[in-house]
Amino acid sequence: MSEQQERGTGSVREVRRQRGGGVAFAVGLVAGLAFFAFFPGLPHVIDWGAIVVSLAVGALARWAWRAWWGRGVREGDGRGDGTG
Repeated sequence: MSEQQERGTGSVREVRRQRGGGVAFAVGLVAGLAFFAFFPGLPHVIDWGAIVVSLAVGALARWAWRAWWGRGVREGDGRGDGTG
């Protein structure tokens, strides 16, 4: 019974980590595109360079999310196990 509860908690933790990573990627992507679209002084054109940089910003945001989430789980602060 204990193994099932641990496995269930682990899968919930994994789903939350994946969902959070996807949201972080989307936020980074949109923030990068918004920067290139609206920042004064830049040509207000979204070209391939801006898209590639925005994808990189999204990937960086996802990596940062996963690092932050993993650190919290290792430290035992309750993140991801339904108690926090």
